[in-house]
Order: sequence, then structure tokens, then C-alpha cells
Amino acid sequence: MWSKEGHYGTLLLLAFGIFAVGIDGFVIGGILPEVARDLSVSAALVGQLFTAYALAYAITSPILTTITSRISRRDLMVATMWVFTLANIFAAFSPNFGSLLIANVLLGMAAGLFVPGANVLAGMLVPVEKRGFAIAFINVGFTLAIALGVSFGSLLASATSWHMTFGCVSLVSAMASVGMHLGLPKGIGSHLSVPTLRERLFVAKRPEILLTLLVTTLWQAGTTTVYTYLALYLNQVLGIASAYTGYFFFLWGISAGIGVLLGGIFVDRLGQRAIMVPCLFALAGALAFMSMAAHVLSAAVALVPVSTAIAVWAMANWGFYPGLETRLIRIAGLNLSTIVLSLNASFLYLGRSLGAIAGSLVIAYGSSRNLGFFAAVFEVASVTLLLAISRSREQPR
Repeated sequence: MWSKEGHYGTLLLLAFGIFAVGIDGFVIGGILPEVARDLSVSAALVGQLFTAYALAYAITSPILTTITSRISRRDLMVATMWVFTLANIFAAFSPNFGSLLIANVLLGMAAGLFVPGANVLAGMLVPVEKRGFAIAFINVGFTLAIALGVSFGSLLASATSWHMTFGCVSLVSAMASVGMHLGLPKGIGSHLSVPTLRERLFVAKRPEILLTLLVTTLWQAGTTTVYTYLALYLNQVLGIASAYTGYFFFLWGISAGIGVLLGGIFVDRLGQRAIMVPCLFALAGALAFMSMAAHVLSAAVALVPVSTAIAVWAMANWGFYPGLETRLIRIAGLNLSTIVLSLNASFLYLGRSLGAIAGSLVIAYGSSRNLGFFAAVFEVASVTLLLAISRSREQPR
């Protein structure tokens, strides 16, 4: 049994690993214009790098997790982060779109092993009443990745090259690898069993779990529709030069960090539904407002309200996440938490790939001004499904 201090030290290491993974998961949104310009391809095509990453994560996560079931959790976390480092080096030296696409597939596969495992370890390190906070705590790594990593990466790409951005991410990943090798306890997660694919399918077929996983997909499809092309939206709607889009990603990340921590705290105090439903409504409203402002306000007038909408969007989006994870653990039970959180990660990244595709279609056949409208439709569908599931559960049987 580890001490309380040991618990938080381990959570910090997992959070730093997720920080490294998170930069790659979101950095394309910040450097998209530079990559498109340098490789002489369309912005819609560059957005498919996000799709490739997300699909690789969604499809391979359950398969690779099963294949690596005999490897100790500690060794798997460390090895996966080293693979992540090498894939970033490959991305940094990619000479064309094809090789960069392959690099993103490799990065998505590595993330699909690391992130679910980190969330499960975080959930088992603390008492049940602290689980929402623990999950929120390590996932602050994602929000800091956006606030610091993506914003710095976009500034670096505009000042030098997007190749340098991936090079810097490889250094961060290497630091995370060394940190976990030195700091993760040797016996961590040794009592956890890794489910087979058949067991995963059995859990996924449970109606309440499957419908909640669909909520995950719709939620992420909505937010990713805009996020993937946020730099393009800022360029076209607000006239923000590429060198300054990093400040908006910093705002997004800081707001997301506040949202995920508040979400974790209030989920433990008020329950998951009391947080999840308002977050989805706020998310839909913020995304729709971004498109409304783009159509009716001038660039100068829209700057402050759009910035506010971006902050609300980020807080609501990440405030929703701890409630979702704790809801799934409660439905499935702690013994099946490894399965259900891994499935949730796959459905989450399936939603991200769907959102990236939807956004590319809006860009290709319309305008970035309309991204928020299409994103809001996904969020309204998500909250409608969530309310239907909750209502059905409350009805006497």
C-alpha cells in the first residue's frame, strides 16, 4: 500500500505522461495553416491528420491493450511513452504529407495504449469518493498540453517550422519516459486483469453502457468539429495571424484546466448528472454562438465575445469529462472499469475522427464561419441521448 504522498506523486507522473500525449493529440489544430502551406495541400486534407490519429486510437486501443495484457502496467506505460517519443521524431523529419500521416497513425496507436491505462491506474489509487478528482487531476495534463504545448507549438511553427514543433514534443515525451521509468512504483497495477476482446464486447453490449458510449462519441464529434479548424476560424473570422493563434489555444487550455478540476470536484459533491447535463447545454450554446458571431459581428467587435465563447466552450467541454468517466465506472463497477474506460477512450476518439471529418466537409463545401452550427447539432444530440438514458433508468421496472 502506497502512502498518500506516494499516490499524488504517481498521479503527477501520469499527468505528465498525458501532457506529452495531449500535445500530439491537439497540436494539429494549432499548426494546421503552416502544415498546409508548407506541404502545398488543402487545410481540409491536413485536418485528416487528426482523423488518422483518432481512428488509429479508436480501432487499435482495445486490440493492443489485449495483446499486451501480460506486460506489467509499469513497463507498458514506460515502453509506450518511448514509442511515442520515436513517433514524434519520425513526424519531425517527415518530408511529405504521406509520412506525416503515418507518424500520426503511430502516435494514435501509442496514445490508445497509454491514456486508458493511466486513467484506470488513477482510479484505483484513491478511495471511491475521490475517484472523480483523481481522474480530473491527471487529465489536467491534456488541458495544460493545449494551454502550454499547443500554444507554444503554434508560435514555434509560425516562427520557424512545424518540424520544430514535433521535435520539441519528442523532447517532452522523452522526459516523461525517463520520469515514469524512475518514478512509477514497480508493483503498480499488478493486481489488475486485462480483459479479452470478447469480454469488452460483452460489456459494450449492455444497453446503458453502449448508449453512454454513444453520448461520448456525439460529445467529442461536436467539439472536434470546431477545434480541428480553430486556427483557420480565427484567421478567417477574426483576422488573427497565425503567429497569434497560440494565445487563443492558451486561453482554451487554461479554461479547460479550470473546467476539468471544477468538474471533478463537483461530480464528487453533487453527482455526475448534475454536472454533465449543464455542461453539454453550455457547450452547445458556446459553439453555436461562435458561428452566430462570425455572421453578424465585425472582426473587431467579435474579438471579445468570441474569446469568451472559446473559454466557456473549453470549460464546459472538460467539465463534462470527469462526470462521464465516473458514470461509466459506476454503471460497470470497479472490476470492469478497465474495460469500460478503454471502450470509452475508443468511442471518444471515434467521435474525434467523426468531428474532424465533419469539419473538413464544412470547410470544403462551405465556410469556417459555419463550424459552430454543425458542432452544436452534435452536442444537442448528445445531451438529448443522455437525458433519455437517465429518464429510462429512473422509471420503475
